[in-house]
Amino acid sequence: MEIGKNITGLQEKLRILSDAAKYDVACTSSGVDRKGARGDIGNSVAAGICHSFAGDGRCISLLKILLTNHCIYDCKYCINRRSNDVERTAFTPDEVCSLTIEFYRRNYIEGLFLSSGVFPSPNETMERIYEILYKLRKVYRFRGYIHIKAIPGADEAILDEVGLLADRMSVNLELPTADSLRALAPHKSRDSILKPMSRIQKRIVESRQSMGQTARLERAWGVKNLSNGLFGEESYQKRLETEKNRTSLFVAEGEAGLASVRRGQDIRTFVPAGQSTQMIVGATSESDYHMMMVTQALYRQYDLKRVFFSAYIGLNDDSALPAPGTPPPLLREHRLYQADWLLRFYGFRAEELLSEEAPNFNVLLDPKCDWAVRHLEYFPVEVMSADYEMLLRVPGIGAKSARRIYNARRLGRLDFSDLKRLGVVLKRAHYFITLGGRQMFPVSLEENRITAGLISDGRKKNWKLTHEDNYRQLNLFDDMKLEAVPEVEDFKKAAGGQL
Repeated sequence: MEIGKNITGLQEKLRILSDAAKYDVACTSSGVDRKGARGDIGNSVAAGICHSFAGDGRCISLLKILLTNHCIYDCKYCINRRSNDVERTAFTPDEVCSLTIEFYRRNYIEGLFLSSGVFPSPNETMERIYEILYKLRKVYRFRGYIHIKAIPGADEAILDEVGLLADRMSVNLELPTADSLRALAPHKSRDSILKPMSRIQKRIVESRQSMGQTARLERAWGVKNLSNGLFGEESYQKRLETEKNRTSLFVAEGEAGLASVRRGQDIRTFVPAGQSTQMIVGATSESDYHMMMVTQALYRQYDLKRVFFSAYIGLNDDSALPAPGTPPPLLREHRLYQADWLLRFYGFRAEELLSEEAPNFNVLLDPKCDWAVRHLEYFPVEVMSADYEMLLRVPGIGAKSARRIYNARRLGRLDFSDLKRLGVVLKRAHYFITLGGRQMFPVSLEENRITAGLISDGRKKNWKLTHEDNYRQLNLFDDMKLEAVPEVEDFKKAAGGQL
């Protein structure tokens, strides 16, 4: 059977296959720094992908298409499943190349995001994808960003060849548990998904080491070991030294590759922007805690660049799924992304953010604020002396502002106006910090009072309804009883029941 025979017009194919690809959200900046070259088309830089966003917040920055929406599988959550009555078509490799180059020349895109249904087999699908990449890189001399979805079940030899031409590859995990996968995608298995993920990771490590780089991706300044969390055994300085030692082990091995680069030889790196995966949120009953534990395990075991979350949109009428028309859990998806950021760049562990007793994120507070108000024993943090990892734990202080504080305080004392200029969001941070032992405003270290201040005005009323017995606003008479402005020690004593 010749796929794509039923739809012949290129414009119609583009309409169908771009629409079919919109449910895959793994579309971000490239993470690759590759300059243009004489005689070639395009370039790819670390932040070079221009972003635009759909109404639901999904990134649509690349030419994001399916090679085909024909599929031999019948996954219950997928709009392109075999049993659905939808328009079917497929691009030829030359059509994908032509669209990519023409869109790039018109400055519509910065790169290509290519996924596909599985038809007629995983190997034949990946062979067509390889043909597209080979022509783009070697015939059209395209140097822009290319993100490819690897097809589980394809031969490792094909994956190896595709990985030498793509910037990023991803294998979608789809669902967080093997039981859910068996229930909604009986033609797939967890092993068939994890096997190519492991293969890609192995080849990335080999490629990085041959170039004299560390085996694992460097995620955050000062937070190198995700397994330690805030109070791990290694200090920042020890981690930094460990990373230097680890790098030196690969220098000798990478000398040959670096010498080849100096001689002008064409050295191809394997998936330089790393690999990623995606999980569907809301199609099954797993909690946020379960999803974050799986996410953490994927980062540790497979060194993924990103784990993406896709709020399930009820399109298929199936008793195993939420009914069509059910609102997608976009807020839950947003909280998972916020928590994912904390895992990757702030040194948090999944078990710090959630537990089996409290398995889902707070709908009113972001995960970092929620952790802070539940762990007031670590606050207030003295900005002038706290280590970098503790600064990262303060709501309102991001990785960039923490880095700036870490460097600026060595030059002299800071005040609160300095913190604002350094990027600190004092509206949130002032509850949890001191400068020279003094707070910006006198604030009691009380969970309910701080929570009320952190919640936006639009949601504060709803919070008060569920905390009416605990919440009480300070009034003028309370203030009149204070004979002097309380010091930070007074607040600590009050929080500990000593006053």
